[in-house]
Amino acid sequence: MKALITGASSGIGRDLAYTLASQNHDLILVARRKERLEEIKNNVDVNVKIIEMDLLKEENVFKLYEIVHKENINILVNNAGFGLFGMTNKTDLARELEMINLNIKAYHILTKLFLNDFMKKDNGYILNVCSSAGFLVGPRLNTYYATKNYITKFTMGIYEELKHQHSNVHISALCPGPVATEFNKVAHGIFSIKEMPSKKVAKYAIAKMFKNKLLIIPGISVKLGLFFNRFIPWKLSMALTYQIQKRKTLNEK
Repeated sequence: MKALITGASSGIGRDLAYTLASQNHDLILVARRKERLEEIKNNVDVNVKIIEMDLLKEENVFKLYEIVHKENINILVNNAGFGLFGMTNKTDLARELEMINLNIKAYHILTKLFLNDFMKKDNGYILNVCSSAGFLVGPRLNTYYATKNYITKFTMGIYEELKHQHSNVHISALCPGPVATEFNKVAHGIFSIKEMPSKKVAKYAIAKMFKNKLLIIPGISVKLGLFFNRFIPWKLSMALTYQIQKRKTLNEK
């Protein structure tokens, strides 16, 4: 099998690449930092194709598809994305629009295009790297939470559609809590709760993906938190999230 992974140069994307390579899956790795992708290629024993590309630009997303769609891809992993800590009235609008382009539009385009390809051959896996944020409202990380809500629900909707079409194509949403990646550095913040190792998240995600799990939520504490959040009022949930994230933002006092 062959997997296409976006945002493969670090964090979860990198460790998903290593996990799939350890299971003898060939890779097509996409990211802006070619040297990071080369490092992965040099450390695995499978065929690896590297594509240096910035998926912030919509035209590049379509270009990527045109480059790879004739390859025998069986697994699509949408992982590229970033966040931005801060109060919504203070965060940079241009940066937020870039986030929407990457976290939503790139996912949506690639998911839809490869979904159609996979359905024609009635085979394939799509793993959208979402977040536990996809089930919550996120003051102080508001746009990021909103993008993850979009992709989580988009993925869930496709899952139900595939079930009713009796398809052998499978789609999953990986929804971790805080993970030890470069997210904090890019988002200009810090997590106030313990982060899971990205290698552990990646191995768990691939195992559950191949078992056709819809929602992949690593860590018992995250599972419990999301479960109990169902039973409290939205306003209380938002207030709790605000307080949890209060110390995250580095550029605010």
